[in-house]
Amino acid sequence: MSVSNRIIFGFAAITALLIALGLYALGQVAEVRATVDRIVERDLVALTQLDAVSAAEAATSELRSQAVLQFALDGGADAAGDGGIAGQTAAMDAAIGRLRGLVGTYQTTAISTARQAQWGQLARLADETQAHSVRLRDAGDAQLAAVRRGDRAMVLARETAIAREQLAMTRSLAAMRAVLAETILVGRGVAKDTYDTSRMSIIGGLLVAILASIAIAWGIRRSIVQPLDEFMGFVARVGEGDLSGQTAATGPHEFGRLGRTLNAMVTGLQAIARQSREATENLNAAATEIRASTQQQAASVEEQLAAVQETAATVDEIVHSGTQISRRAQEVIAAAQATVQTSDTGTAAVEDTVRAMDEIREQAEAVASNIVLLSEKTQAIGDIIVTVNDVSERSHLLALNASIEAAAAGESGRSFAVVASEMKTLADQAKDATRNVRTILGEIQRGINASVMLTEEAVKRAASGKARTDAGQAAIEELGARIQDSVQTFQQIVASTNQQQIGMEQVTIALQNIRQASQQTASSTRQLDQAAGDLTTLSRTLLGLTERYRL
Repeated sequence: MSVSNRIIFGFAAITALLIALGLYALGQVAEVRATVDRIVERDLVALTQLDAVSAAEAATSELRSQAVLQFALDGGADAAGDGGIAGQTAAMDAAIGRLRGLVGTYQTTAISTARQAQWGQLARLADETQAHSVRLRDAGDAQLAAVRRGDRAMVLARETAIAREQLAMTRSLAAMRAVLAETILVGRGVAKDTYDTSRMSIIGGLLVAILASIAIAWGIRRSIVQPLDEFMGFVARVGEGDLSGQTAATGPHEFGRLGRTLNAMVTGLQAIARQSREATENLNAAATEIRASTQQQAASVEEQLAAVQETAATVDEIVHSGTQISRRAQEVIAAAQATVQTSDTGTAAVEDTVRAMDEIREQAEAVASNIVLLSEKTQAIGDIIVTVNDVSERSHLLALNASIEAAAAGESGRSFAVVASEMKTLADQAKDATRNVRTILGEIQRGINASVMLTEEAVKRAASGKARTDAGQAAIEELGARIQDSVQTFQQIVASTNQQQIGMEQVTIALQNIRQASQQTASSTRQLDQAAGDLTTLSRTLLGLTERYRL
């Protein structure tokens, strides 16, 4: 059952209880009113009928007394009075009969045993009254008959019996009034008991309704607050970086849908954190390899620079030797053998120069290969940066979706909003870091391109120097041959020596250019090493950020 249906069901149950209690209370009030009306109506009817009997008995007694008094005064019969007495007697009998019928009916339909006993007592008194009325009527008829006959002695004799029956009838009526008064008091007690019973039953029903309402409210609160507490604890754990758990809420209701949404969110966060960690580890490994490569390249460049300096020193010596050869050319004519030896020395030096040129070319080619490999590594780093940037974009999008879900959840989604803010911050940091790395890699790529161009130029110049050195070596060998053949051709050797000196000067210039290129390569390599160090630091920072989340 959904939360809204639970709340609606709870309010409906409480409303139904209140309606049932109200209807029950109205029924009890109606019952009390009906009981009171019934008691009051019966008591009033009985009292009215008793008054009618008393009035009829008084009227009959008065007419009879007037007839007897009139007979005593004038000694004649009063026919009109006789007819009035008969009518009043019949009216009294009818009133007593109606009273007896009402009392009998009320006795059989009494609302309580006490009232039934009272009505039974009234029924007995009504029977006695009716018996006295019959005897009084017979005595009165006999007296009226004596009046009509003019029998004074009989009239007086019947007066005593009539007076006795009237007194007995009066007492019966008085007793009936007293019992009726007691009946009225008993009716009041019955009405009070009915009211008290109804009030207690209404109070009991009210207590039951209150307890049921409390139980329903507690059940609804427990079914809502307990899942919310579990969700708050789960969101707090996610906010602390624990992505290893899942919510246990299931079902088609709102909490089940919220639980499935949170589980899907945590699954997405786990995938992003895992991808970020793997990408960061790959970036760290690539940065380590780049730094090792740059350090190795720096060592190679240092070696190359030392070799260039050594070659430059050798070339300087060759130039110096050529100068001495030119200056002493005239002297060497007289000592051909010494010149031959000097040419042999020059040939050996040129061979050394050739070997140095070959080593410079090989080292330059090695530097070019390392730079190409470094360029490939930077391209791999660029691919990794694209992956990290994609992960940061997905993290930013997921953080935006999480913020929307948290806003929809309202107060219960505050901790979830904190998690979304942390994810957005992490995504922004990763995006800024990849932007910085991309800038550094651009600088590295430009340095690498410059190094490649310089290395290629150095290789070309080394090849040119080697060719010229080979030419110098051939010239020296030819010089030695010609010195051995003829001293007269030594002028040609002097010219060749001058050409060799010019070539050595060019070689010296080329070596200076190679040294400058090597220095620039060393500087670029140091910058690349620094960039690789910055990239390693950045990868470690990213790795620390991703290790904050426990999968």
